[in-house]
Parts: sequence; structure tokens; C-alpha cells
Amino acid sequence: MRFMMMTTNDPNQPMTPPSPEMYAEMGKLIEEMTKAGVLLATGGLSPTPIRVKSSGGKLTVTDGPFTEAKEGVVGFALIEAKSKEEALEFSKRFWQVAGDGQGNIYEVFGP
Repeated sequence: MRFMMMTTNDPNQPMTPPSPEMYAEMGKLIEEMTKAGVLLATGGLSPTPIRVKSSGGKLTVTDGPFTEAKEGVVGFALIEAKSKEEALEFSKRFWQVAGDGQGNIYEVFGP
């Protein structure tokens, strides 16, 4: 089973850069999960997305940021887990390193 774990920003909290210690701990976790074959991809995302909308055969492209958005996805990890419970355990380990924050976990369907 694959899961997309996404971190979202809190518009009420200022974004601060991670400490060198947090980077080091996160690096250890990423290395461990990669070696175990659990972590398939990870990365941070730009705060200025591009919105693509298809309607009636017409494609509309709009550059962000979008003022109506209350929160945005700022990072992701694509993982391979045996179950939803195992995905939650990996998420708990991530938040133990990352500290305060919020995010979502989605099961990924398809090949």
C-alpha cells in the first residue's frame, strides 16, 4: 500500500527555518526509511502553485498564490506501508522530529 503524507502550513503561525539539529535528525529518518524501502519520494513544495482547471474542453491556468487558500501543502513524502496503521506510525516518527505542525495522509491507488 502506498500513502502520500503531506505537511500543510498554518497561516496563523509564521514559517521559520528548521534548526541544524532538526535537519540532522530528519536526515537520519529519511536515510533509515529509504534503506528500508519505505520512502519512495520526498520534497518541499513551492508556496506559489499553478492552478489548472478544465471545464467544457477549455483549460484555464492561474498563477498563485491564492488569497482564498487558508492553508497550502508545503511538503510531501510518498511511502510504502503494510497498512494505514503503519503509515500512521511513520507519520508519528516524522512529527517527533519535525515538531509542531499539521498534515494529511492519503492512500494512493493505482499501479
